[in-house]
Amino acid sequence: MTKNYRLYYDGKHYVGEKKFDTVQDLVTDGLITLYLEANAGEYIAKMCVQSRYEQSPYMTLNSYKRKLQNMRVVKRRSISSQGSKSNSLKSANEYDRSEDGSINDGGGPIMAGLNVHRFEKPHNFKTHNFKGFPWCDLCGNFMWGIIAQGLKCEDCGFSAHRKCSENIPNDCLPDLKYVKRVFGIDLTTLVKAHNTPRPFVVDLCVKEIESRGLDAEGLYRVSGFSDEIEAVRMAFEKDGENADLSSTACEDVHVITGVLKLFFRLLPIPLITYDTYPLFMNAVRKSTMEEKLDSIKEAVAKLPPAHYQTLKYLIQHLYRVTEKQKQNLMSIQNLGTVFCPTLMRTPDLISQPGQLSAWHQESLVIELLITHHRLLLDH
Repeated sequence: MTKNYRLYYDGKHYVGEKKFDTVQDLVTDGLITLYLEANAGEYIAKMCVQSRYEQSPYMTLNSYKRKLQNMRVVKRRSISSQGSKSNSLKSANEYDRSEDGSINDGGGPIMAGLNVHRFEKPHNFKTHNFKGFPWCDLCGNFMWGIIAQGLKCEDCGFSAHRKCSENIPNDCLPDLKYVKRVFGIDLTTLVKAHNTPRPFVVDLCVKEIESRGLDAEGLYRVSGFSDEIEAVRMAFEKDGENADLSSTACEDVHVITGVLKLFFRLLPIPLITYDTYPLFMNAVRKSTMEEKLDSIKEAVAKLPPAHYQTLKYLIQHLYRVTEKQKQNLMSIQNLGTVFCPTLMRTPDLISQPGQLSAWHQESLVIELLITHHRLLLDH
């Protein structure tokens, strides 16, 4: 059997998706592919039939990862509780984890029995050049070829044939070995990797702001120095939860508010997701306040769990900011104006004309969330 190919070159030789340094490598990979197509049809069909998730090697591996993460949770909980036995009262911003990985921060029924592992997250598959002898984690069969043999999840390291990847459920367990950044990472990926209900960046910044900055005039409106904001961001990237936000390391509280806003701006999917954005916008266009609140509550319920938990925590914090508005001069309207471009972004599918009107409605969404947070965020 003879096949004709048109070869291309852009610094590398390629046909289709695969690119090779030399023509010899391209021909070698092509011969392997042709041989498999001609002689391995029954084997490939059998492989697809056998790639049952429940019976796959990955199912065992995934269960092992879950047990390891739960063990870390229990260990962290026991260490943190040693120094706090004398104090039975917990602050409103602290949360606790049970031995099964569930989280309880006293924030309502949704937190009781919440398990971070159950935050649904699809795998982040990308074509990968494997070294050595790669095997599919789903079906357990060899991945052939000399480059781009299959796909690999960039968040958990799961490897699979392209065909097998179509059968894998949305149960990615991100590993800190692969998730090495803090800013600019998908929110669900970040909280699952660190096993927290919301990003630790949000927790640490909010706690520091509330401990020494609620009276600061222009809180969240006044900008901190960009160099200092970048320095704190790099501290989070380097030290993680051990980043120092104390007044000794960061004297200006406006720098911390700047870091918090930067974290939300850099999210690849905004806190109020692209999918729920139209629901919130349609809600504030309702004619009566009762209809607006009912629709916003429905939109909130459709947020992914990690986004919901983070939004709830942030909005409760912003309400506490408004309680000090005589000192900080930040009303609900001011905070709505500041945070609407940070928490909400117009999806590409929505036309840009009338952007000023959209900005006004986005601001109204934040204002209603703050004003009626007990009703809208108490699921």
